[in-house]
Amino acid sequence: MHDILRKVQVNMPFQMLVDEYLALILEEGINPEIGLDCFVLDRFSRKEFCEVADALRGAGLSVTLHAPFFDLRPGAVDRKVRDVTVERLRQVFDLVPCFRPRSVVCHAAFDERYYVSHEEKWLENSRDTWGGFIEAAAEMGTQVAIENVYENSPKYLGLLLDTFRGLRNICFCFDTGHFNAFSRSSLEEWMDVLGPRIGQVHLHDNHGIVDEHLPVGEGTFPFQRFFELLRQKGSRPIVTLEPHTQEDLWRTLENIERMALLDEEKSRAQVSP
Repeated sequence: MHDILRKVQVNMPFQMLVDEYLALILEEGINPEIGLDCFVLDRFSRKEFCEVADALRGAGLSVTLHAPFFDLRPGAVDRKVRDVTVERLRQVFDLVPCFRPRSVVCHAAFDERYYVSHEEKWLENSRDTWGGFIEAAAEMGTQVAIENVYENSPKYLGLLLDTFRGLRNICFCFDTGHFNAFSRSSLEEWMDVLGPRIGQVHLHDNHGIVDEHLPVGEGTFPFQRFFELLRQKGSRPIVTLEPHTQEDLWRTLENIERMALLDEEKSRAQVSP
């Protein structure tokens, strides 16, 4: 299982990292995806963030970041709501030089029930919001990974990413649990529209009703079919595990090993002619 740990990131809210798990992460060589929510951004100083980043880098670990998302609307119709969103996101991107992350995962926050009749305005405003951050990320050698949450089809995420076609440092982060709970479109449709742009995946499971964050393989998401489709497209995304307890992390690793989801020999065999 330690072989798998070296290949993946593991989600870790910054507060839990500093309060409980930093020693374990350094000892076990766990590459964290650090969640930076509004609470920690208001509580900790840049110096404190950078001290943690130095410890992780000193241990030779790779880092990804997850930007805050509570109440945020990058494509908001209301300019003032969008301004607050941009301010919060800027706090994270200002920390990129400290953490030097492989990626910063962000929520696009499109919901057809919320933006009914304002879809085009959402798309226009989202393009303006992300454009500046994508440019800043490129200068710092990191990617912006746009993640699906409540989107029930790949349509508007596809249109958003189309506006940045040709830029190498923006990609799609496919979240398996969010797809399973909220999508009304098939996995094949998502992969047809966004598969070539998948640069990161979030792995967790549920039974297709609510976002349970179960260990991989303990719900109904078709993981083996998903990885087969990734291999067919030649994709090698950053893989982030999203357990919500330490026990669920070990069960996730056991299940991934049992299903051989990250087996590189299997990958080469499936994509060879």
